[in-house]
Amino acid sequence: MWLVAGTCTAACDSSVREALPVASLVGKDHARTCIPLRLWRTRYTLGINTAYGAQNPPQARPGWAVPVPAGRLPPPRGRPWPRLPPVLRRLCSYKMAAAGLCPCRALLARRGGALRALCGSVRGLAAGPETHFGFQTVTEAERREKIYHVFESVAKKYDVMNDSMTLGIHRVWKDILMHKMNPSPGTLLLDVAGGTGDIAFRFINYVRSARERQLQRKLKHHQNLSWQEISESYQEDKFKSLGDSQVVVCDINKEMLKVGKQKAQHLGYSEGLSWVLGNAEELPFDDDKFDVYTIAFGIRNVTRIDLALQEAYRVLKPGGRFLCLEFSHVSNPLLSRLYDLYSFQVIPVLGEVIAGDWKSYQYLVESIRRFPPQEELKAMIEDAGFFKVDYQNLNSGIVAIHSGFKL
Repeated sequence: MWLVAGTCTAACDSSVREALPVASLVGKDHARTCIPLRLWRTRYTLGINTAYGAQNPPQARPGWAVPVPAGRLPPPRGRPWPRLPPVLRRLCSYKMAAAGLCPCRALLARRGGALRALCGSVRGLAAGPETHFGFQTVTEAERREKIYHVFESVAKKYDVMNDSMTLGIHRVWKDILMHKMNPSPGTLLLDVAGGTGDIAFRFINYVRSARERQLQRKLKHHQNLSWQEISESYQEDKFKSLGDSQVVVCDINKEMLKVGKQKAQHLGYSEGLSWVLGNAEELPFDDDKFDVYTIAFGIRNVTRIDLALQEAYRVLKPGGRFLCLEFSHVSNPLLSRLYDLYSFQVIPVLGEVIAGDWKSYQYLVESIRRFPPQEELKAMIEDAGFFKVDYQNLNSGIVAIHSGFKL
């Protein structure tokens, strides 16, 4: 008989079967038959292909095939069979393993590597799909955690850094957003990612001014009333300086809300203002609750923008308005180069000097570059169900205000 490379079937406890490279026996007619051969007292069964009647087998190639008696495995050259060695050591230590009988160690190594790769893939799937954190590729769970730590780190210096990074222009942008909203007394506003309360405080000031103008117009129509009647009417309306208007500041970061509450207390804002800890992707509010939804410089830090837009649509009343103020893409090529130079070379340095945090402000710069351009964000807002969606570029597209209505 003659031993050459072939295949076998190994069975362990009759439950696990795997194809392993082994040897087969070939005769002159090259007919093959599988004969089970039990290896001593082990529980493995090895199928050997044999043929009968080989009188003059072909010359063996060293290291590839060796002559063996029918129905027996060949012993290693120059050594007797070991009596009862472990199966893996016996099968892997023979010189005939070079001929492909059972390269178990290499096979197990390859199998172990594949298993580790499979486990890594499973862990990756369990963590969620991949996304970006600045220019890094991370899972969605990792991104949420990293962004939380960023704003936890910069919360106390957030307003100072906004003034430093934008040279105070962010105040003008927020004023433009408020005039575009043009809220009237009685408006219910949800300010998501409101953090330190800049939009909420502007809303209160704007509504108070509108309420004052409303009262003055009302008094002009009461010229025939007595002084006492005018005074009583004025005092009654004065206690409702916001005219039932309310603003809810919702933010996912506790430190940002803490700074906002301290700021409100210091500036004397209390009426019609509330603070809620919540995720923009899963808002803790009922359907059809608010008249206006705003998110200023926050949507680019949301991991699933599509979910945040769907939630905005859900909590707005029919006829409600969505407003988003966010850094965007500069249209002027020359200004874009200068803006990039300033963003990457100056802003992280300011972050290190003022807030002692280079990495957080490096992320903020990178996140602006990864944010969808104006037209793409407009399409996403429309996909969420909003109508009459448009946007207004400010400062050649450094920032943009997107607007849409729930009809």
